[in-house]
Amino acid sequence: MIRSRGWLLVVFAALVALFFALGLDQHLTLEALKQSRETLAAYYVQHPLTLIAAYFAAYVLITALSVPGAAVMTLAGGALFGVLAGSVVVSFASSIGATLAFLVSRYLLRDMVQGRFGDRLAAINAGISKDGALYLFTLRLVPLFPFFVINLGMGLTPLRTWTFYWISQLGMLAGTLVYVNAGTRLGEIQSLSDILSPGLLLSFALLGVFPLLAKKIAVLVARRRVYRRWTKPATFDRNLIVIGAGAAGLVSAYIAAAVKAKVTLIEEHKMGGDCLNYGCVPSKALIRSAKFVQQVKQARSLGIAHAEVRLDFADVMARVRRVITCVAPHDSVERYRTLGVDVRQGHARITSPWSVSIHGRTLTTRAIIIATGARPLVPPIPGLQEVGYLTSDTVWSLTTLPRRLLVLGGGPIGCELAQCFARLGAEVTLVEMAPRILGREDADVSTAISDALQQDGVRVLNGHAALRAEVVGGEKHLVVSHAGVEAALPFDTLLLALGRSPRTEGYGLEELGIPLAPRKTVEVNQYLETLYPNIYACGDVAGPYQFTHTAAHQAWYASVNALFGGVKRFKVDYSVIPWATFTDPEVARVGLSESEAQAQAIPYEVTRYGLDDLDRAITDEVAHGFVKVLTVPGKDRILGVTIVGEHAGDLLAEYVLAMKYKLGLNKILGTIHTYPTLAEANKYAAGAWKRAHAPQRLLAWAQRFHAWRRGA
Repeated sequence: MIRSRGWLLVVFAALVALFFALGLDQHLTLEALKQSRETLAAYYVQHPLTLIAAYFAAYVLITALSVPGAAVMTLAGGALFGVLAGSVVVSFASSIGATLAFLVSRYLLRDMVQGRFGDRLAAINAGISKDGALYLFTLRLVPLFPFFVINLGMGLTPLRTWTFYWISQLGMLAGTLVYVNAGTRLGEIQSLSDILSPGLLLSFALLGVFPLLAKKIAVLVARRRVYRRWTKPATFDRNLIVIGAGAAGLVSAYIAAAVKAKVTLIEEHKMGGDCLNYGCVPSKALIRSAKFVQQVKQARSLGIAHAEVRLDFADVMARVRRVITCVAPHDSVERYRTLGVDVRQGHARITSPWSVSIHGRTLTTRAIIIATGARPLVPPIPGLQEVGYLTSDTVWSLTTLPRRLLVLGGGPIGCELAQCFARLGAEVTLVEMAPRILGREDADVSTAISDALQQDGVRVLNGHAALRAEVVGGEKHLVVSHAGVEAALPFDTLLLALGRSPRTEGYGLEELGIPLAPRKTVEVNQYLETLYPNIYACGDVAGPYQFTHTAAHQAWYASVNALFGGVKRFKVDYSVIPWATFTDPEVARVGLSESEAQAQAIPYEVTRYGLDDLDRAITDEVAHGFVKVLTVPGKDRILGVTIVGEHAGDLLAEYVLAMKYKLGLNKILGTIHTYPTLAEANKYAAGAWKRAHAPQRLLAWAQRFHAWRRGA
């Protein structure tokens, strides 16, 4: 395929070169047309169909090759065939030729351009996929834009070929008529600039702007239609109401208060949401305790002959609750009221696009942000209620260590908690329906974490689908299916870790008709607007990510758009999203994984640096894991990074910064890193890339130079 494209590119370039070498461009000037007009007109009288066919073929070829002359050819169509016949012939010839140029660009260049600049072109591709016909039609209406540039440029986008053809046929018609009509008055034209006067150009420009204005008007009409059944208040109690005081809601309220807007924050349960009370904070506190227990068990590796730990699980869980209490003031009612936020605790219900009810009182507002988060997903497995279960929300109520813990779900939550409880002394079985745990990561990552879990005593069962839960002879079982064979797994405590489901019920979305996306999140556009442009959603309830840091990231866009959207709106940016799984070793990633790059047919190179080579990792007895960097082939531009190892989440920050601000591996390699630190791994990974891309020919000459300097 690549070879055939190469040959075609050579043929295409040869045809263009031949066009100029033969001086054909000299025949496509205004003066040449005037001189040959009478001869061609006489030939047309004797052989009309032959001349039309030859003209048509020549026009198509010139347009397909994207060489100069289309404007003169259009004038010739009017001069030879008249307005009616000339317009028909030129219209079809120009559209067919443009489509051929479009296809040449698509076949020869699109894959290369998209492969190299795909991430930068993502927004353009999305815009073309959504409104490509409108954009093309607008450009075709304005002759000021070189049509050959439009042909070639559109070929690099996802625009469908048929759409390109018929929009070109329609959009170029106005310009075609002007030029063909001018061709009937060829003798009066001294230069091509005589055709398009400033007034005519302005008219075309206004004509081109019209479709965009029509779209804006259509959007405004659609918005008015959405609000038609509601009565908008004449005044408002506040600028913004935020529903939910998790990460997204807290940041939204904070930003609104910081810019002196009047904002109300409503939370039905606990301030801080899932992250503070059930997720990030308690899980990391438990991970730290479990890690210490494991470090004591590995004391001999540090040269300590004997060490032991007396573990009281109730004390461990008491510490978890103490950590929550210590962090809680950061998210407290008192703090946010001090910041200027009107905090109210209770159940909120949206009663109109501009009103929210709480405790029977209606509050009016210009804008609303929905930040209600998500809850643990409980699957419809028969028997769950009978055997009982815990989730990532309720596991923190435990005060006694389960003897046999069965964790259902091999995602980040399941892996983290399974490892913790195993290190604390429970007999843990981890059940995952997919072929491997951590399915969003590459296979080598899944293998590394699976090995680590098994070394800590976790029994990892991949490819096991849960069928039912039951009690047999007083013992709880989870019946699973593996390769068509059923098996009963005994347990004392069942922990569900199957992800989280957005909280979308119970606060008025149904009554307002706000739709949900296929993944049951609130459907939002690129500005985080819902069906109603003044109602926004962000965080877990909106997706597509369920991370605290992405919730806070979205909150900035939602709050700024809610408060200042009438002046300036901002599209939410998901171009560089990092995440981490806090197992031991940790897993951290930003950008593409290998499997994602392969699935999207994005060319890449892999540079891998093993942490077993890093001095600080060796001194700390954590010399396991790796840094894996995906780059553009032959370039140092970073497409994605995966780190497996100690403090991987912290090490990733340097790559997040580099990707955000388009810094390549050469910049990381040229940056001083403190010795000895784990962060040197990033520099050594960059060094590994540099060695693989060393200029061998230049080095060979350098070797000769040094030999010459030695007199050898």
